[in-house]
Amino acid sequence: MSERFIFTRHRTNCYHCGEDADQIIKAVSAQAQVICSACGATRIFIPLFENSKAIGVCTPIGCYDVWDIEACGQCKNCGVAGPHDLTIGCSHFTTRCRNCGYTHFYRFNLEYMARCPIGEEEVSVPRAP
Repeated sequence: MSERFIFTRHRTNCYHCGEDADQIIKAVSAQAQVICSACGATRIFIPLFENSKAIGVCTPIGCYDVWDIEACGQCKNCGVAGPHDLTIGCSHFTTRCRNCGYTHFYRFNLEYMARCPIGEEEVSVPRAP
């Protein structure tokens, strides 16, 4: 995720481990993620559609509480760096620019429950011949 759109945190009880922990929220055009800082449980969302004329947000009812969060990001439509409204549920993730209304709708795609056991310092790259 080299593009930087929205990177923020939301402190709440993790749906997986139950700990009161920061949920790290990352959203770019191609993907959005919610990662528990305590257990590493990660939900990955992929784009469903984008709309510059959307009114409201896509908020299907899910099995967990819906989070309504304000985060700062640079809109790819109007270019303004400013507040965005995030609405995150168990099966959807929506970002909406307050300046122009440009909205990204993501749908749940994948979930994994543990941190990767391989540290970055342990990864080796094959040597070129």
